[in-house]
Amino acid sequence: MINDTWIRLGVFITVLAIMMLWENLKPNRLSPVSASKRWFSNFSMVLLGALVARLIIPTGLAAIAIYAQNNQIGVWNNISVTLWLSVPISVLLFDCLIYWQHRVFHRVPMLWRIHRVHHADPHLDASTGLRFHPIEIALSLVVKIAAVILLGAPVLAILIFEVVLNATAIFNHSNIKLPVKVDRFLRMFIVTQAMHRIHHSQVVSETDSNFGFNLSIWDRLFGSYIADAKNGDDGIKLGLKEYSSPKANTSLKALLLMPFKHPPK
Repeated sequence: MINDTWIRLGVFITVLAIMMLWENLKPNRLSPVSASKRWFSNFSMVLLGALVARLIIPTGLAAIAIYAQNNQIGVWNNISVTLWLSVPISVLLFDCLIYWQHRVFHRVPMLWRIHRVHHADPHLDASTGLRFHPIEIALSLVVKIAAVILLGAPVLAILIFEVVLNATAIFNHSNIKLPVKVDRFLRMFIVTQAMHRIHHSQVVSETDSNFGFNLSIWDRLFGSYIADAKNGDDGIKLGLKEYSSPKANTSLKALLLMPFKHPPK
């Protein structure tokens, strides 16, 4: 579990550093608000989310998996199957679960109030991929715990899933623009920046599309894929109309209180 922590942290820092450097050298868009204000709030949310996660399960999901394994709980712990099969299937199932969790957070009004903290960001960069309200982090963690127990997921599958999920969230939220041909090729497999920018559009029908964080197959399979924004990639207005004021969507206090308040008029 110690190695698990260092691996996740190492990949997280490496991917974040690479994407932030890329954004700095060749940004796709200019931020409409001060980067320092956004970064302070966004990264503060990361720290608060991490604190909440540790309060819920101090030793992480790996400990849950070990407990399930030791007590023969879950599907994989009650059938004879090789890790070469259980690990990739588990990672795929977890990725599909996060896709549906994301759709539910858009569909259920109470959950949307929490998730809109993520969507209210008026700009997209690597920090946006980490900007989630601590309550959303807690709820997502409960879902993952249930999935780990029910599936009896191998520790290796959990490590791969968490590393990939964090890395791809940073990657596809980053403020870069891949060449069109490269983007079209990559999005056959994974969610790209241009594909995910559509999800952060102020157009509701576009916001309610492209829910994937890692694999793009789920949006195609479940009918939520949009290939191009109505106004083109450069014409996408990011964020939420009701949170157009910088003060309403960049201060840490405003982000923490957002789920409990009505949008400003």
